[in-house]
Amino acid sequence: MTIMIRLKPIAVFVAALAVVAVKPACAKDNYPARPIRLIVGFAAGSSGDVMARIVGHKLGDVLKQTVIVENKPGASSMVATDYVARSAKDGYTLMFATIATTINMTLMAGKAPNVEKDMTPITLIGSIPNILVVNPKLGVDDVKGLIALAKQKPDELLYGASGLGSGPHLATELFKQMAGVKMTGVLHPGSGQTAVDLIAGRIQVMFAPAPTVLGLIKDGRVKALATTEAKRTSVAPDLPTIAEAGLPGYAAGLWFGILGPAGMPQPVIAKLSEATNAALKDPDVRKELERQGLNAVGGSPDDFAHFIKSEAARWARVIHAMDAAKSSKEGTPHP
Repeated sequence: MTIMIRLKPIAVFVAALAVVAVKPACAKDNYPARPIRLIVGFAAGSSGDVMARIVGHKLGDVLKQTVIVENKPGASSMVATDYVARSAKDGYTLMFATIATTINMTLMAGKAPNVEKDMTPITLIGSIPNILVVNPKLGVDDVKGLIALAKQKPDELLYGASGLGSGPHLATELFKQMAGVKMTGVLHPGSGQTAVDLIAGRIQVMFAPAPTVLGLIKDGRVKALATTEAKRTSVAPDLPTIAEAGLPGYAAGLWFGILGPAGMPQPVIAKLSEATNAALKDPDVRKELERQGLNAVGGSPDDFAHFIKSEAARWARVIHAMDAAKSSKEGTPHP
């Protein structure tokens, strides 16, 4: 015998709403229920890639889920940023962001995603210094010597950098602006290729991520003058900072952090941030990151949001000054 129960239309509607309301809650509570993709905007072997793999492996352990590091290089990480910004807002596609994401907001205005509007800050991982290195045959021993030589030979010294708008490129431009010198830039696909040209003497100056040149400094193939952050780095404690060595107030490290697309659920953001901070406190992870020259930071999503805002404003000033200097050099056409 079949018993049929007829529900009034209003009861059916309420029941349907209850089902819809329960599903998202369950999905958030079970997060992560499948592997997470951590997108890197630079090639395998780059500083960002190395850091992402160290952090991503431990993050997977904390979350008890696989974290897959995936490289999507191109346009100084703009390809990866755009990809993540357009991804589902469920926390399964994240970006291991670098300083380039904030630089691109001004340098590629109208083309690059606006990180403050299009992305969700999760956690600031930390930063590594650039190291100011020169070809040993250049004949300078310190920062003051380099500044003096550059003033004697305006535009004659060639500096190398890994791509238009990269951290090393803007670090060099900031140096030029603060020191009042002129050097000619030669852009390369990556820091590794830039270092090859420095060793060969095709360029004379380079601001390089610390992991790229530490071995070359030790072997004497390049000469280190100073580091670029406000404080000395543990991987080269005998090197002065540029601020100490003759350019007070100079600071330009390379930072890394985890972002997601805008609109992610707050419970997912909170869980990711908590897990990332836990990963950064692991002694083995900290030791491995320190070997790469990284000073681990961590913190809340709000902390990272404030940091991004300040970085975007800071590098916008450098880029605008760089553009103004270029326009002045080329001359303004008269009507």
